[in-house]
Amino acid sequence: MKFLLDMNLPPQLATLFRENGYESVHWTDVGSRTACDKDIVRWANENDWIIITNDLDFGAILAMERLCLPSVIQLRRLELFSDSVFPILERVIKQCESDLKRGAIIVIDEKRMRVRLLPLV
Repeated sequence: MKFLLDMNLPPQLATLFRENGYESVHWTDVGSRTACDKDIVRWANENDWIIITNDLDFGAILAMERLCLPSVIQLRRLELFSDSVFPILERVIKQCESDLKRGAIIVIDEKRMRVRLLPLV
């Protein structure tokens, strides 16, 4: 699995992913800072990357366009500092690996994790 971190997340988080053996890039390393969210979704889908974001728009795009991929991990109300959020993400990735490969949106907040398989209906 390959992970694309949205431009709203710290670039250091992509580095931390790589240091722990995951293929990962920050959007600003592969695309324009002015890209719209639909362009990011299209790129991730075409290149087989899973999006990690704290932006609610990605879920809306997946729902409106009835997409089956890319999978999205959405962080809600969590501290976004690399060293505090990475262990949470790693646990969720391991726990939900098959869902992420199949196509899912996973929402993580302080209290729980919710998984919805794609396409959203």
